[in-house]
Amino acid sequence: MTATESKSTLPANLWNDADAPSSDGLAALTYRSRLLGADRTLVNIFGGNTSTKSVERDHLGRDVTVLWVKGSGSDIASITERGFAGLKLDEVLPLFERPSMTDEEMTSFLERTVFEPGRPRQSIETLLHAFVPAKHVDHTHPDAIISIACAPNGEEIMREIYGERAAWVPYIRPGFTLSKQIGEAVRDNPHLECVVMGKHGLVTWGDTARESYETTLRIIGEAQAYLDQRREAHPFGGGVVTSLDDETRARLLSRLLPVLRGAMKGDRPVILNVDTSAEVMEFVNSRDAKVLSGIGAACPDHLVHTKRVPLFLDWTPEQGEEALLDIARQSVSAFKLEYKHYFEQHRGPGDKMFSSAPRVTLVPGVGMITSGFDAALADVSRQLYLRAIQVMKGATSLGGFVSLTPAESYAVEYWPLELYKLAQKPAPKTLEGHVAFVTGAASGIGRAIARRLAADGAHVVIADLNADGGRQVAEEITAERGYRRATSVGMNVTSEEQVAAAYQTAVLAYGGVDIVVNNAGIASSAPIEETSLDMWNKNQSILSTGYFLVAREAFKILKAQGVGGNLVFIGSKNSLAAGKNAAAYSAAKAAEVHLARCLAEEGGASGIRVNSVLPDSVLSGSAIWDGKWRAERAATYGIREDQLEEFYRQRNTLKVNILPEDIAEAVYFFATPAASKTTGGILTVDGGVPIAYVR
Repeated sequence: MTATESKSTLPANLWNDADAPSSDGLAALTYRSRLLGADRTLVNIFGGNTSTKSVERDHLGRDVTVLWVKGSGSDIASITERGFAGLKLDEVLPLFERPSMTDEEMTSFLERTVFEPGRPRQSIETLLHAFVPAKHVDHTHPDAIISIACAPNGEEIMREIYGERAAWVPYIRPGFTLSKQIGEAVRDNPHLECVVMGKHGLVTWGDTARESYETTLRIIGEAQAYLDQRREAHPFGGGVVTSLDDETRARLLSRLLPVLRGAMKGDRPVILNVDTSAEVMEFVNSRDAKVLSGIGAACPDHLVHTKRVPLFLDWTPEQGEEALLDIARQSVSAFKLEYKHYFEQHRGPGDKMFSSAPRVTLVPGVGMITSGFDAALADVSRQLYLRAIQVMKGATSLGGFVSLTPAESYAVEYWPLELYKLAQKPAPKTLEGHVAFVTGAASGIGRAIARRLAADGAHVVIADLNADGGRQVAEEITAERGYRRATSVGMNVTSEEQVAAAYQTAVLAYGGVDIVVNNAGIASSAPIEETSLDMWNKNQSILSTGYFLVAREAFKILKAQGVGGNLVFIGSKNSLAAGKNAAAYSAAKAAEVHLARCLAEEGGASGIRVNSVLPDSVLSGSAIWDGKWRAERAATYGIREDQLEEFYRQRNTLKVNILPEDIAEAVYFFATPAASKTTGGILTVDGGVPIAYVR
């Protein structure tokens, strides 16, 4: 089968009368919008906007025609009825008679036409929906249409496909003028079926929600069929690089990602995401990828999340890993300088520069790496550049790919109306963008630490010998905190191979590590003459050697990132005070604290802080205390097991029980800027045990 004979892939019609609302108002708009958003080849994530016009009763019981339009910043794939803004159409339509209007004037005017308070701010492109004289209007960003809109001769191709059924509007930034141009085109030609917006997207409409939806699919399908007939056998000039095998790629990425992540860090760290899909590899391995990726964004909606261009690492696998690391450092630095130049060249009064680091990085033979201040935003960048690849693939089959000029790109990226959307987001939490690696986090203190760090924005790696328990904790945190906020890995801290593999899992998941909590534990109690060599070795192996192995791997990654980091060791009251009938445990815990102080000295020059938290008698939720340790310690003090908690409470100065959450708060303190000038420190969380006072 030749390229031109390959099967056409047209948008699937997902409309189902059994699921569709019986009315044709807001409920139908919501249903239609979610169907469109379900197919990312039709609508970008967070992109596009839809509307309907319906008659509603106002607060005085009067009939009012309301324009329901997608709220700013929402995603139509998951939008609910509450996600739409409602405006009084009769108050909006007179704007069509105006010759011009600034964005500020338009926004201020529309705020006065709100039908129902408490709803989100209307879409930037609201007037487009108002001025098109149809009950239902869809504005989408289909790959097929944008491929044509970004072709050098896009208008001629559009005319070849649709004839007089379509209007072409050359690129202009969304706002009053674009909306009026589209409204005039539709009003002046009652036989028009769609408007194609140069370098931007598509506008379609219908008398019913279903008609609008199916018109959108039909128009896109015609464009897709045209592209399918011209599909190239070897897109992007054909492949010139061979993809690495999975094992080699994982090993290389485990070294590359921390280097990139450290180089990208600005005011706060970022989370990295890796895409090695067939679509990505076809592009990054191609002859033309470097040139095409440097032309510009495929759609204005992409710019906030992808920047104008990605970073292309000019490297091939034959050059080796060390060359890639050097190229990555140099290329990120050069990208930042170029972005600063771009900003200075186009900045307006009061503009403040975003992070100058790339959001998308392309690596031949390896894949695409995207960044964001959290995993969800890194994935948004990934999704949008996947769409850009498909647009470039389509456009180049039609003769080439054109994009916005740098000035046009800047006008969108730093558009006050886009900045308003960003300003509505809550301020970042203290640990936003940080990655925390917590050992022994399937239960007790470790679980509380993981949950506390995640509550303040961290992405958490749950590393525990109890793989099932760790997986459950990670799933709970993700359910509470959002997309990929936690992951888990089974790990025995005494195994060099497993510790290294666990860190590789963390790096491949998030790009690196910022906070490492050495918490995995064991406890044994016996008089010295009954302490077996096996008991001694087991305590030393887990509590001393294990902490060493976890810290050693952490230092490798933190130094590769080059931006500092935090290690927190969970010691014990017994790290400082003698523990009767607990020589093996106490000696190992003392070794932990001294190891932490040694590493604080080693890490200081690299900005790596190492501190210790010393709890005492944390019985709640502990796998250790649920084992033999409870009975052994009760026997040591000559009391019953059910008296142990009260015994410990009465032993400390404050007469309090120590909970896992108390230890988590101490770890959180050390992990934040509040402790930025503390290293080699010890913080006791024991209620005050005089023999364990630090001195």
